[in-house]
Parts: sequence; C-alpha cells; structure tokens
Amino acid sequence: MFGMGFTEILMIAVVAIIFLGPEKLPKFLVDIAKFFKSLKRAVNDAKMQLEQEVKLTELKEEAKEYKQKFASIADEMKSIEAELEEDPLQEAEEIKKALQKEPKREVVKFKKKKDNIDV
Repeated sequence: MFGMGFTEILMIAVVAIIFLGPEKLPKFLVDIAKFFKSLKRAVNDAKMQLEQEVKLTELKEEAKEYKQKFASIADEMKSIEAELEEDPLQEAEEIKKALQKEPKREVVKFKKKKDNIDV
C-alpha cells in the first residue's frame, strides 16, 4: 500500500498511539477515513464533469457538421427548385430561334449507281 511495508505501517500506528492516546485514536481514524472518502468523492465529481464537458464539446462539433451538411443540401434544393421553375418550352423556343437565325445549308445527297459491268 503506497509503497510502504508492514513495518512502516506498524511504526506509524505506534507513533499515533503515543501522540493521540488510546482514547482519541479511534475518533482520529474515523475523521481520516471521512476525509479520504470526501476527497475521493470530489475527485470523482470533477472527473465526471470533465467527461461531460468533453462529450458536450463532441456533440457541438457533430451539430456543426450536420448544420453544414443541411445548409449544403438546402442550397442544392434551391438550385433544383429554380431549375424546375424554368419553363422547358421557353428553352425549346430559344433553340428554334437560334436555328432560324443560322443560314441554311444545303444538304447534298449522292445516290450510288450500280455499274453493270459484264465480264
């Protein structure tokens, strides 16, 4: 225990009996036990609060990530909505007008003639 052997513990007990006396020693030991118990409780409480803060920080980071994802999805939805609101017939009309403005080119078709060659 704490790197102490049996002889060291026995020596401390003898010194405590000499200084405190047999009447005060039991009350002193109870007080020491209460002190260590409250110290242990305080350390555990601090440890739990630290763990809760770490979890809270992690949750905040996750929330930020989800918020960014939702924002990007909302932007995509707005662009899709804008595309859907556009009139497809208007785009077809624009293509027709562009084709009408271009000069027409004649398409020449060649017919293949079969040569009748007698051999």
